[in-house]
Amino acid sequence: MSTFPVIIVMALYFTSIPIAFALLAAALAYFTFGDVGTPPDLILQKFITSASSFPLLAVPFFILAGEIMNYSGISSNLMKMADVLTGHLRGGLAQVNVVLSTLMGGISGSANADAAMQSKIIVPQMTKRGYSAAFATAITAASSAIAPVIPPGINLIIYALIAQVSVAKMFIGGYTPGLLMGFGLMLTVHIIAKKRNYKPTRDKMASGREIFKQLKESIWGLLLPFGIIFGIRFGIFTPTEAGAMAVLFCIIIGVFLYKELKWEHAPIILKNTILSTSAVMLIIISASVFGQYMSWERIPHQLTKSILAISDSPWIILVVINVLLLVLGMFLEGGALLIIVAPLLVPLVQTMGIDLIHFGLIMIVNIMIGGVTPPFGSMMFTTCAITGVTVGQFVKEIWPFIIALLVVLIIVTYIPSVVMFLPNIL
Repeated sequence: MSTFPVIIVMALYFTSIPIAFALLAAALAYFTFGDVGTPPDLILQKFITSASSFPLLAVPFFILAGEIMNYSGISSNLMKMADVLTGHLRGGLAQVNVVLSTLMGGISGSANADAAMQSKIIVPQMTKRGYSAAFATAITAASSAIAPVIPPGINLIIYALIAQVSVAKMFIGGYTPGLLMGFGLMLTVHIIAKKRNYKPTRDKMASGREIFKQLKESIWGLLLPFGIIFGIRFGIFTPTEAGAMAVLFCIIIGVFLYKELKWEHAPIILKNTILSTSAVMLIIISASVFGQYMSWERIPHQLTKSILAISDSPWIILVVINVLLLVLGMFLEGGALLIIVAPLLVPLVQTMGIDLIHFGLIMIVNIMIGGVTPPFGSMMFTTCAITGVTVGQFVKEIWPFIIALLVVLIIVTYIPSVVMFLPNIL
C-alpha cells in the first residue's frame, strides 16, 4: 500500500490525465483506503493551507508582468537589442533567438511563455530566411530553457520556499548558470550554422553609435531584473512585492514610454495570467497533498538511506541525482517535478554538506533540460504545437542543443563557485 499512490500517479499520467489531478487522486486514494486513521478533514485542510502562502503571490505577479511585457513594447525592443548585438554572427537570427531568451528570462521567468512568444515571432522570420522549420523550433525550445534559470524565474521562488533558503540568493545565483546556458547554445548554433551555411541577418557588426541608440530604447526592459535584485537585496521590498513592482513598472513603460499598451489588451492579458497561474497553483497544491503521503510513509528518509547506500561521496551522489532527475524530466513537467522531488532530495543533500543554493540551481538547470527532452518535454510540445513541426522532426534537431545544455549542467554541478560566486560576494 505504501507504493500504491506512486503507481496510481504514473498510470494516470500516462493516460494523459493532467499531473495535478493525478497527484491529487493518488493522495486521496491513499488517505481514503490506505491510511484510514487520518481524518479526511485534515487532508482538505492541507489542500487549502497549501495555497495560503504570501510568498506564493510572487508567482501570479511575475506571470502577469511577463504577459504585460508582450503587449507593452518591451519584448519587441529587446528583440531589436538582441539583433544589434548578435545579428552579424553566423546564423544571426538563431543567435538572436538565444540572446532574446536570455534577456527575456530576466523579466518573464517562464520557459513556456518564452517558447510560445518566440514560436510566434521569431520562427516565421527564421523560416523565411532559409532556416528549416525543425531547426528554428528546436533552438526556440532549447533557448526557452534559459528563462527560468535567470531571475525572476518562478522555479527559483518555488525551490526557495521548499528548501527554506533566501529567494534573493537563489535569484543572484541564477545569473551565471543562465549565461552559461546561453553561451553554450550560441556556440552550438555557430557550429551548425557554419556547416549548413546559415547567413547572418546583418552585413557587419553594428557600430557603437547604433548599439548605444538601441540601448537607449531597450534600457527600461534591461533594467527591470536588476531593479528587482537590488530592491530585494537591500530590503526595499520582499520577493512578492517585487512581483507587484515588476507589474507596475511594465505598465508604466507600456503606457507612458513605449505607448503600446492599450485598454483593449487588458482582457487577454488577464485571461492568460489566470490560466497560467491556475495551472501552476493547482500543481503546487496537489503536490503538497501528495507530499503529505510521502512524509507519512517516510519516503524521503527511505530514499536518503537508499542513495547513501550507493556511496558516501557527495560527487557520486550528485551523479546519481542528476541521472535520476534527467530520467524523470523526460516524463514529468518541470514545475511538477521540482515540487515533488525537491522535498525528497533537500534532506539528503543537507546530510552530505552540499549547499542548498548550489543544489537548487543544479535541480532547476536539470529540470529545464527535461523540458526540451522527448517524450514529454513541455517546451517541446509548446513549440511544436505552434510551429506545426512534428515531434519526430523536432527530435532530429534538438540533440546538439541538449548536449550543450548537459555540458553546462556538468559545469554547474562540479564547479560550485560558478553558482556561488555572486551570492558569496553579497
